[in-house]
Amino acid sequence: MTKKINLLANLKADFASGLVVFLVALPLCLGIALASGAPLFSGIISGIIGGIVVGYLSQSHLSVSGPAAGLTAIVLTAITDLGAFNIFLLAVLLAGLIQLALGFIKAGSISNYFPTNVIEGMLAGIGVIIFLKQIPHAFGYDPDYEGDMGFLQPDGENTFSELFSVVHHIQLGSIIITIISLFILIAWTKIEFLKKLKLVPAALVAVIVSVLLNEFFIQSGSNLAITKNHLVSLPVPTSLEEFKAIIIMPDFGAIGNAKVWIVAITIAVVASIETLLCIEAADRMDAQKRYTDTNVELKAQGIGNMISALLGGLPMTSVVVRTTANNTAGAKSKMSTIIHGLLLLISVLTIPVILNKIPLATLAAVLLLVGYKLANPKTIKHFWEKGKYQFIPFIATFVAVVFTDLLKGVALGMIISVIFVLKGNMKRAYLFRKEEYQDGDVIHIDLAQEVSFLNKAAIKATLNSIPENSKVIINADDTVYIAHDVLDLIKEFKKIRAKEENIKVKLVGFKKSYDLVNSGEEEKHVFVEHK
Repeated sequence: MTKKINLLANLKADFASGLVVFLVALPLCLGIALASGAPLFSGIISGIIGGIVVGYLSQSHLSVSGPAAGLTAIVLTAITDLGAFNIFLLAVLLAGLIQLALGFIKAGSISNYFPTNVIEGMLAGIGVIIFLKQIPHAFGYDPDYEGDMGFLQPDGENTFSELFSVVHHIQLGSIIITIISLFILIAWTKIEFLKKLKLVPAALVAVIVSVLLNEFFIQSGSNLAITKNHLVSLPVPTSLEEFKAIIIMPDFGAIGNAKVWIVAITIAVVASIETLLCIEAADRMDAQKRYTDTNVELKAQGIGNMISALLGGLPMTSVVVRTTANNTAGAKSKMSTIIHGLLLLISVLTIPVILNKIPLATLAAVLLLVGYKLANPKTIKHFWEKGKYQFIPFIATFVAVVFTDLLKGVALGMIISVIFVLKGNMKRAYLFRKEEYQDGDVIHIDLAQEVSFLNKAAIKATLNSIPENSKVIINADDTVYIAHDVLDLIKEFKKIRAKEENIKVKLVGFKKSYDLVNSGEEEKHVFVEHK
């Protein structure tokens, strides 16, 4: 039975963190919609539903859902191929249904198999991406949309080449605002009397100061003034008809279109994997070590995507950037996520003109700190000290996420982890008492608790290396499972090669029914794989 949670128990902390996430999410929602070739408000709708609906239904207390950068290429291609945005919305609706079904068949359990070092490598890689991507915005160079997480950018640059392009497009007013914003954000965590003002988030103070400062630059006619193309650019409906036009319904007449189903399955799979990765990361961030039911999360995401599609919104996932910002801002419960969704809804309906005065440089300052905390060098040192089997999957995931994208990076880390597991299983199948052989030596081979078919090659190589005229004791005292392939291998060794080369073999701990031991030798029950 799920424990009932009082969402109002930590309202002060959750309101402050929800406000920070709202400020971060606003330009990200717009940027991702722009990059996806979708109406700008579709990103906002997705963010609102992700905050209010998914936030309420989810069991995660830190995760924040909304339009995801990882889906932009899929969305852009799908809208083009399907020929109309309302047909694409039908695919999003179907994707939500598929996610709902995945939740009911408990597909979310796959997240239990994501190794910690791969998740941490993913987070560190995303931290570096966030940090590097925000440097141009901090200097007033904004050709790449907010929320882009890919190495290769739509503007023809990549994450690193963009940094060199900044030199030719420096905007002094943006630099001043970035520095002042960073000072406020850092001072809020260092100066004692400011730390007590928990209800007033540092990010909000930085935003207010930056807006007022830029208004001063504009009114005084200074060349430091930040122009419109370097500010948040939320569409401002001027009539009821324009508001109504924001809501676009799916075209249900395209239900028989095979392309719609292919897009739906693609979105469902990619969105579900990204969500599960983010949920695993969010649970690791949680200071209270609360764990999320990932099957419930898939259901919540499915319902969220269905509602988003019905209102004209983009598909969503749980998003690492917003989740990390939420955690960094001190969120205590999922009320923070819900508040961020409510603030998105209220602000776009009431104060879009004011929101459009916020410099992107201020929001870049917030995200620079988020990125730094994710990519803290201490994490790299921690996995280095754990040894190569922990460090190599970690660093491979980290580098691949930075130079490709989240899914490719995690896939590489998972592949390397699986290879290490297989290699480890082969090595741990047995233990030698002696490593160098001479004629007449007694060789002890102690089998592990579980010996699978994966261990066959290693055990076969070991038996082949045993010299003539040796004495071999193969001990299965501690073994509770042994694959039939391995039993056949030992049987052949004992009955054929051992006789030919005068090798005396004693088997300890094997069950008599295996026909491996001589009468009178010890009997023990060992479970065997049945073919």
